[in-house]
Amino acid sequence: MAYDVLIQATEPGARIVANGLEAGNTPLHLKIFGDPDGTFHDFGAPYYVIRALPLTTNQFEQVRFFGTGQWFGPEDRIPKEIHFDMNQKTQVYAPYGPPVYGYPYYGPPVYYYGPPYYWGPDFRFYIGPRYRHRRW
Repeated sequence: MAYDVLIQATEPGARIVANGLEAGNTPLHLKIFGDPDGTFHDFGAPYYVIRALPLTTNQFEQVRFFGTGQWFGPEDRIPKEIHFDMNQKTQVYAPYGPPVYGYPYYGPPVYYYGPPYYWGPDFRFYIGPRYRHRRW
């Protein structure tokens, strides 16, 4: 289902890039395809990204991320209107660290020596000329 989104900027004429494709200059009506419930559709990317590029050197690039719900991630609703303030400083996001699976372990490294064969007393019987032995 197609949704019409109005995109504006404080400085008219800012270039808009939607998901890596140039969409045009502001003010702009952008057609976004989404789900019938009004959320962004997952076309293989976890986020739908809209960027506004500055016109002059005193302005900053503005970026909006919208979740598409890929792999049970956040799924955002498609807004009716997006306004970019080109004079506002861009937010700085902290870089991601290494992935943590389960609970983090802060002890010494754990070594695995294989499964134990048998715990308890050991009895061996030697039978016949070939000295076959059985472990009981």
